[in-house]
Amino acid sequence: MSVRDEIHAQIVGALKGAKFPIKTPKDLLAAFPMGADTTCQVGDIKMTAGEAGKLLKPTDFPFRSAKQVADVIVQRAGL
Repeated sequence: MSVRDEIHAQIVGALKGAKFPIKTPKDLLAAFPMGADTTCQVGDIKMTAGEAGKLLKPTDFPFRSAKQVADVIVQRAGL
C-alpha cells in the first residue's frame, strides 16, 4: 500500500464513528478520536488532524463522508 493510500485509510478509520454531514472545521476536529491531536503516520510521514485541518477551506464543507475528508486531505497534502 502506498503512503497516500495508508494515510487515506487511517483518516477514514479515525472518522468511522463520525456523524455526517460535518458542516464546520470545529465539528470535523471534534469527530476525530483525540481531536486535533489525532495522528496518522506512515514511516517518517506524520500528520495530526490539526495540521490536516489547515489544508481545508471553508468551501470544502459540508463533508458527507470520511472518504471525502480523506480524499481532500491527501490531495492537498501532496501525498
